[in-house]
Amino acid sequence: MINQEQQHRKMTQTPIPRLVVQLGIPTTISMLITSVYNMADTAFVSQLGTSASAAVGVVFSLMAVFQAVGFTLGMGAGSLLSRKLGEKDKEAADRYAASAFYLSLAFGVVIVLLGSVLIRPLMQLLGATDTILPYAVGYGRYIIFGAPVICASFVLNNVLRAEGKAALAMVGLCTGGVLNLALDPLLIFKAGLGTSGAAIATLISQCVSFALLLSMFLFHRSNVSLHPKHIAWKLRPYTEIIRCGMPSFCRQGLASISTVLLNRQAVRYGLLEGAARFADAAAAKAFGDAAVASMSIVSKVFMFMLCIALGVGQGFMPVAGYNYGAKQYGRVRSAYRFTVFLSLGLMSALSAAVFACSPQIVALFRRDDPAVIEIGTLAMRLQCVAMPLQTMIVPTNMIHQALGRSWESTLLSACRQGIFFIPLILLLPHCIGLLGVQATQAAADMLTFAVSIPFAIRFFKHLPRGDT
Repeated sequence: MINQEQQHRKMTQTPIPRLVVQLGIPTTISMLITSVYNMADTAFVSQLGTSASAAVGVVFSLMAVFQAVGFTLGMGAGSLLSRKLGEKDKEAADRYAASAFYLSLAFGVVIVLLGSVLIRPLMQLLGATDTILPYAVGYGRYIIFGAPVICASFVLNNVLRAEGKAALAMVGLCTGGVLNLALDPLLIFKAGLGTSGAAIATLISQCVSFALLLSMFLFHRSNVSLHPKHIAWKLRPYTEIIRCGMPSFCRQGLASISTVLLNRQAVRYGLLEGAARFADAAAAKAFGDAAVASMSIVSKVFMFMLCIALGVGQGFMPVAGYNYGAKQYGRVRSAYRFTVFLSLGLMSALSAAVFACSPQIVALFRRDDPAVIEIGTLAMRLQCVAMPLQTMIVPTNMIHQALGRSWESTLLSACRQGIFFIPLILLLPHCIGLLGVQATQAAADMLTFAVSIPFAIRFFKHLPRGDT
């Protein structure tokens, strides 16, 4: 185990390219594995039918709520403790980590109590049609039971990343992800549990991930402590955590709202498109379900792609926080530039490949449904055009959050799936029908990119030059 002083030297003296890559690779792998088992749920459940596939997309917006809680507390505490560790204030770092962890468990319990009682109206609110609802209830019931461990796992994961222990965070998440991939076919098909089997597989894997992540703290592999004695009994640490984590809350919370709106608009304009194409009402309704299923597939694929930019960006965050706390401002600048150029090369190559193979990728999920392939292919290609812009959006957002620039980071986080996405998903389909649903995310990304440029210029204009 690297002690606190050795970790400080590593974070403030290791050459920037090597350090960002060292922290970014395990973080990216963790996020990719998580995305893979989310896509695996979609792929396996899709074999049960288009309505079952659409149910995964409906419940995904509920998962975004859990992520909003976990990331708000985890990244808020992580932003604070990385700077405190840079300042060599371990007592404050322990206080932020322990307070965020136990608060996330409490939030998770509240979600279980409310969600268990309101499961059916909740699924309808999230966009489930009459044909999708049984599958969504079967899948969502078990996901709700996992809320405490899911929320707390995000906190543990982000605390480990923030102190520069991204490899330890990777072990916990990847083990759970691999387990989920193994359990999905067994519980869905062999045990005959259908969508409930996919949810149970996810719940079991999340519990295993939680246990492994927690063990890193119990066996002192981490440099911060989660002992209950470190829980803050004053309000200020919690307001600081929430303030620093507010960008993540906006990012994840708005993702949940935008997914609900996306599902609803996909159903509405899919039905209208189906009615224009088919005289048969059942065929038109099936086309509406196909629209929801296709947008769910595209969302999962692009979350997988975005994991690369987010993984590199989250590897960059503790580098920025540690070195800012240590007043190594030149290293903060270098880390930002390296992160932008590394992400640009990776995301451009990946976007080009996915654009070329879009029909085949969508067909992997619903090969026997031409409507899903048709709708999904165009939506995927439109998003491929805008995806390389994330290489400016993500690092700009991350550096503001890492250094506690809450309002700037919150505004940037709110742009992509809130300030721009929500009006666009309401207006574009009204103007151009189903094409508006397919094009909304790409349009929102382009507008967010335009906003991020002046934020980056302003930040570095006011950052002190050189080191002190």
